[in-house]
Amino acid sequence: MKTRTPLVKSLALLAAFAATPAIPAFATPAHPKVALVMKSLANEFFQTMEEGAKADQKQHASEYTLVANGIKDETDTTAQIKIIQQMIAEKVDAIVLAPADSKALVPVVKQAVDAGVLVVNIDNKLDAAALKEKGLSVPFVGPDNRKGAKLVGAYLAKSLKAGDKVGILEGVSTTFNAQQRTAGFKDAMQAVNANVVSVQSGQWEMEQANTVASAMLREHPDLKALLCGNDNMALGAVAAVKTSGLTGKVAVVGYDNIDAVHPLMAEGRMLATADQYGSKQAVFGIQIAVKAVKAGTKQNAMPGEFQTQVDLVTK
Repeated sequence: MKTRTPLVKSLALLAAFAATPAIPAFATPAHPKVALVMKSLANEFFQTMEEGAKADQKQHASEYTLVANGIKDETDTTAQIKIIQQMIAEKVDAIVLAPADSKALVPVVKQAVDAGVLVVNIDNKLDAAALKEKGLSVPFVGPDNRKGAKLVGAYLAKSLKAGDKVGILEGVSTTFNAQQRTAGFKDAMQAVNANVVSVQSGQWEMEQANTVASAMLREHPDLKALLCGNDNMALGAVAAVKTSGLTGKVAVVGYDNIDAVHPLMAEGRMLATADQYGSKQAVFGIQIAVKAVKAGTKQNAMPGEFQTQVDLVTK
């Protein structure tokens, strides 16, 4: 079951963007080449994002060309930087980027912009201070991660009481979306006076999350819940709960609404997740990039943020 929240600002901002005056310095390409650069394609969320982007390009093949790339795992920022540098060398017109790290990717984004490539940021927001230091304005397309995590945490909180111990499995701690989801989980736990006894990084990965969750459960045998920053980590947490013989005693929630968690929710082994519509994020980011390239809009003349939908998903 999905609890829907309204799509905020996106359509109005896209309309505003369309009205932004073009500042063409050269002839603009009629058929832009757009690179979608994602995080780990081992994660079902990014597989779905890639599929959605390719389906959209197929429907609009006369409007733009798409090159889709992803890294092997969530933390391989070096590989993602190399992909972007390769896209610059291949003279793409725009890059739509889901950065593996909010700060570490900013210098290569600057390289791209300096080479005349427009950049649109999706999924994980680039660090505002790092962008400012480089004199960059990069539009962000994505949900309010704190709000989404708070929705999930508030649903879990209905089964908790004051003083109950919970743990948070955070994504890569240097990423904006990981930080915001942790903040949202904490907001929800604070509202019911639950006790967050541990916040540790599972690096967005199932195996790492399994290891971290197992250690949390050993250290806190009376733990009531594990709040996971994505569904990959939730899968690892559910396995740790089972191995510890605590199924039915420790609730698990996640974020992303990947297909792999649906059976777990149906069985009651996982309580809730959030759908942030990865394929729609990518398509919207690509649409913004294509419009900007065709209009000859310069990077720093592009609007700053397009907030997309996030919904609570339960059994």
